[in-house]
Amino acid sequence: MQKISISIVSHLQSSLVKLLLSDIDSFCSNSNIEVILTLNLPEKISFTEQHYFFPIITIKNPMPLGFAANHNQAFARASGQYFCVMNPDIRLNNDPFQPLIACLQDSTIGVAAPLVLNENGQQEDSARCFPTPLKIMCKAFGGCKGSDYVVKEETVFPDWIAGMFMLFPREVFERLSGFNQRYFLYYEDVDLCGRLALQGYKVALSPEAQVVHLARRESRRNAKYLKWHLVSMLKFFVSSVFLKILWGRLIKKHS
Repeated sequence: MQKISISIVSHLQSSLVKLLLSDIDSFCSNSNIEVILTLNLPEKISFTEQHYFFPIITIKNPMPLGFAANHNQAFARASGQYFCVMNPDIRLNNDPFQPLIACLQDSTIGVAAPLVLNENGQQEDSARCFPTPLKIMCKAFGGCKGSDYVVKEETVFPDWIAGMFMLFPREVFERLSGFNQRYFLYYEDVDLCGRLALQGYKVALSPEAQVVHLARRESRRNAKYLKWHLVSMLKFFVSSVFLKILWGRLIKKHS
């Protein structure tokens, strides 16, 4: 059975991590799993790997790192054939890995994700088209509402999927050198999916796999997070990844 390495980063969120680990223990016992838990800030944890069927590798950062650096660091410690990035505020009601691994048997797919639901069972907007300055402005002024993709029973292939839950074949994540550490927080997932597209890979969302997201939406309430969000957005819009995608679509449109 091929191993799945799950990278979870805690920012003083050990209570959420404990719930997530219990979910993995309850629902994913048919999967071969290891967890790499990164404590990005000093905190006490009340659980050990003896509580679960899977081993836990714990990394304690001497100073806080960003999303990309934390998960890239975890990947360097991972031994699985699949690498999963999962937020601590994810909850499971079943095993999402088997349908996602089945999806990744298609070698043209570079990353797979589950359907993400909120606490009320409604679909979250976790699969989107690549952002553009025009679309961001439209949303800022109250337009461009609704989801970019309609997810029903079939697998959909969006431009990008949110980084709360992403499952990669190990060799694909390694080929891309992981997340771009120029982004401290936000847009790492957009950038990576953009680089996947430029290398000919597809992004997949499988509704056969479902998870629940206990969203915090820090960038909407905290000025520091909002600043990180805006800085990351600007970095993406001036990046070669965005410009190459935009150029490719302009050529395709007029060909």
